[in-house]
Amino acid sequence: MRHAVSRLRGFLGTETAPVGHTEKLVSAAGGFLGIFLVYLTSVALVGPEGAPWIVTSMGSSAVLLFAVPHGPMSQPWALVGGNLVSAVIGVLAARFVPDPILAAALAVGGAIGAMYYLRCTHPPGGATALAAVVGGQQIRDLGYLFILAPVAINVAVILAVAIGFNYAFAWRRYPAALLRRPRPGAQAALRHGDIEHALRQLGSYVDVTEEDLVRIFTIATRHAQAGGLDPARIRVGHHYSNGQYGERWAIRQVVDESGGGDPERAMVVYKTVAGHGQRSSGTCTRAEFAHWAHYEVRRSETAWRRNDEKPEGARRD
Repeated sequence: MRHAVSRLRGFLGTETAPVGHTEKLVSAAGGFLGIFLVYLTSVALVGPEGAPWIVTSMGSSAVLLFAVPHGPMSQPWALVGGNLVSAVIGVLAARFVPDPILAAALAVGGAIGAMYYLRCTHPPGGATALAAVVGGQQIRDLGYLFILAPVAINVAVILAVAIGFNYAFAWRRYPAALLRRPRPGAQAALRHGDIEHALRQLGSYVDVTEEDLVRIFTIATRHAQAGGLDPARIRVGHHYSNGQYGERWAIRQVVDESGGGDPERAMVVYKTVAGHGQRSSGTCTRAEFAHWAHYEVRRSETAWRRNDEKPEGARRD
């Protein structure tokens, strides 16, 4: 029976991520404040007849900004770009497609496609596009002004509220770039219970299931383990990182080599200059060293940086 219930919950997509009462109340309060201010601006700009259509769109945005502040569809570019590009497409459909049914369908479908290509997918954008078509004569009379007032102004209001309101709570700073993340420690085998514990510690709602997180971690781990450099790129005097985190991170310098060009037989001598095993040295085949190394690094002032076109991250001794 328990197995059947579990399968039914999985089929229905029942939420299983643990979220505390404080987080739920804070999210509700943020949504109240955001929509209160957005509604006032909508009424002031459009009037009481057209305002509800705009608030419908912003209400959906409020759910994302205050209930899932760290979700990818909640970030500023998704909010601003998603709503504005959808408003543009909605206005175009309303003006140039006479049939209201076809115009509504084109507005929403076009908005989805545009948001995908512009990497600003924001579900409420579909409602914004639809509002431009079915929002009534008062909204249609606005024409292209609809994009600026009320849509752009409403977006600016709810974005400002989301940044200010969420900033008061350290665990839900918005946008996600403002959230302080602890430096990861040594990695260990991940279990389903570990994911549940992490979600419980975060407190805020995460728009992904435990199973998805485990799958993401597994794929990323396999990708990392399968990493490595071409043995031909290993050169004497250069420094390389294993790409690990926390206590497992290390930088090695190749100090000598011997044995010809066969990577399976050619030997390299290295010393560990930073991280795990610092001041130690060793030997291995060129192929083994290339499998250990994930990328070449260079010393930059007091930090180590990736030595490629797009340096990522840095490590300190």
